[in-house]
Amino acid sequence: MGLLNNIKDAFNKAEFSVAPNKKLKTISADFKKAFDLTLVFYKGVQIADPELTLNQLGKKTTKEVNTTADGIKIKGSTKVGEAEKMFDKAFGVTVQIKDKSGKNLVPNEITIGQAAREEYK
Repeated sequence: MGLLNNIKDAFNKAEFSVAPNKKLKTISADFKKAFDLTLVFYKGVQIADPELTLNQLGKKTTKEVNTTADGIKIKGSTKVGEAEKMFDKAFGVTVQIKDKSGKNLVPNEITIGQAAREEYK
């Protein structure tokens, strides 16, 4: 069943995209709606204020946040670690992808789809 699910993930219409002018809480809510997983933004080692936009986050951290980036698109077939790197590369922000409850990190080597189906437990 795992192989079939991975093929479905590649063709699944669910896609998540990020615009740099959105609030962090909106980006996280969109991610939750698309994949039923939790997306957490960090300011240094602390969780960032969800009311901030990516632009505002750039003013609150020593890390340079790129708010002129075109955005990113993530699908269910994208590996968790790759998705987290995409945020860093495109926007210069640190994110972590957690399970549905938002309590536990999901492994970087599995796909977003596998994480959503909890195939790593």
